[in-house]
Amino acid sequence: MRRAVRILLLGAVLLLPAACGAATSGATPGSTTAAVAADPATKSACEAIGEAYTKGMAPFAEAVAKAAGSGSAADRAQAQKKLGDLATSIRTATAGAQDPQIVADGKQAADELQKKAADASVFTALKTPDDASKLLGPQLKEWLSPVTHHCS
Repeated sequence: MRRAVRILLLGAVLLLPAACGAATSGATPGSTTAAVAADPATKSACEAIGEAYTKGMAPFAEAVAKAAGSGSAADRAQAQKKLGDLATSIRTATAGAQDPQIVADGKQAADELQKKAADASVFTALKTPDDASKLLGPQLKEWLSPVTHHCS
């Protein structure tokens, strides 16, 4: 079980780009594509998003792995709560951003996470480690996509 949690955490952590605050510009005449440092406000917002993600992801991943292993209603409810906590962290991290688009995208991502946290059917499907991987992999990546594109 612990090994499964570590694998799930590793996969989930890879979802959030490590290069917060950097953006890639398109090629300009006579030059190649180059990485350009984002403005300090975007970098600050990305760092806050990264901290919220790091703080909320481990408890959520552990709860998902436990729910997939036990199948108990209490464990599924705990996973739902942890996803709600992650939503709150993302909302808080982006609410004070100077860029109104980051604020709007943070709200959109948090609303989607909160909606999924309230949907018991998302968690009743957790029966195997593979189910947990699907939830923590492509689905979570999709739900967080409104904010993650700012930080890649």
